[in-house]
Amino acid sequence: MYLQHASMQRAIPLCRGDLISCHLERKSRRQSVFPVAYHRGAPCVVGSRSKRWRWSRGTLARVRLVLAVALVLLPGGDVHPQQQTSSDDEPRAKAALAAVRGSETQTIADQVRLCEVPAPPFGERARAMVFRDMLIAAGLRGARIDREGNVVAERPGRMPRPTVVFAAHLDTVFPDGTPVKVRRDGVMLRGPGIGDNCRGLAVLAAVARALNSAAVETEGAIIFAGTVGEEGLGDLRGVKALLRETLKGRADRFVAVDGTGGSITNIGVGSRRHRFTFRGSGGHSYTNFGRANPASALGRAVARIAELRVPASPKTTFNVGRIGGGTSVNAIPEEAWMEVDMRSTDEAALDALERSVQKIVAESVQAENDRWKKNGLITVSAEQVGDRPAGRTDQRSPIVQTALGVSKSLGLRATLQDSSTDANVAMQMGIPAIAIGAGGTGSGAHSLTESFNSTNSVRGTARVLQLALALSRR
Repeated sequence: MYLQHASMQRAIPLCRGDLISCHLERKSRRQSVFPVAYHRGAPCVVGSRSKRWRWSRGTLARVRLVLAVALVLLPGGDVHPQQQTSSDDEPRAKAALAAVRGSETQTIADQVRLCEVPAPPFGERARAMVFRDMLIAAGLRGARIDREGNVVAERPGRMPRPTVVFAAHLDTVFPDGTPVKVRRDGVMLRGPGIGDNCRGLAVLAAVARALNSAAVETEGAIIFAGTVGEEGLGDLRGVKALLRETLKGRADRFVAVDGTGGSITNIGVGSRRHRFTFRGSGGHSYTNFGRANPASALGRAVARIAELRVPASPKTTFNVGRIGGGTSVNAIPEEAWMEVDMRSTDEAALDALERSVQKIVAESVQAENDRWKKNGLITVSAEQVGDRPAGRTDQRSPIVQTALGVSKSLGLRATLQDSSTDANVAMQMGIPAIAIGAGGTGSGAHSLTESFNSTNSVRGTARVLQLALALSRR
């Protein structure tokens, strides 16, 4: 347990209607922390307001998580004796936080260094080696690269459980040969991948360095990971291997550190991606006119897909993203292909959309063959090139409420959102999971003009540190 409710001798103001939305006051506001003996059914005092608090099991868990974070930030919190495993815990945690705040310049330098090492899809090895070396330099001497190419480094706790995994993806969307030099202009950094996700990697290295420099002893283990294959057709292959093989059965909580800002993702957008290849006999555009055309079959399919109606809630989308084929403008192509991306926050809606697209493709081939009376018969093959599971972590869950509480304590505007990240896989496996931004402000993600504004970026680093301290508690 985080704390026994009978030992909750101090409350953390300002309470806005319930304990979960409490601001975590800074040391400079220590005088505003007032002693209140909380017990089952005791009122939560809010200025002139009060309400009777009903302690459900889930509420207790959330409150314990938020108060665990508060104990890192505030002196004097009364902890049940069985939780006081070391009188050095609090000053060490504060020292780690001070280390993070004092080394943000190095964190940004690491961000640039990582970004200037290419990491194209399926070509992350060079950046993985740099990140591994950073973790070793931070004190995680057992850092290694697993069979899939993920970087994995464990920081043991006093006890084997819980084990919390913090992961940031190594790869970018940019092909090999893309210029990766980062341009700096004051607080602005510009370069492909500078925010997504060189920022996340640099923050993980900074947190590992701070924990070790302050000799913090966490209750459970913290695992730092740099994953491959998060973007595009990588299909989350890195995190799938990490959780299903490398760390099989070990992850109790999972946090993906992805991109910039202060967002918290608790809904994983699932996706199915298919490559449809239409084939025929081909021929000369004039001599063999009247022969069924794979490109025409593809065009029929695209036109009908564009007319599909999908639900707004749960949000469900489709996109024909890539098309190719043929050899010459005056030749009937022997082959034409397209790649289709389908997404939804709901697996059932995704299943229904996938069936609709497959039906349209089959009927479009039939229509093209019927149009030309089966002269040069068209066939189609389908290859699934991506399958990202949809998932959800309840917004009332301890991991989400802890992230919200920590964010508020740091002045970060944290909003809950849906997205497709490494956390999808953990959610689908039933592991409490979220994805969070790594601070600062980013723009132009997935473009050559991507930028990162480092103003107040240290708040993102501090948030990851404080989450690591809180989530590694039982």
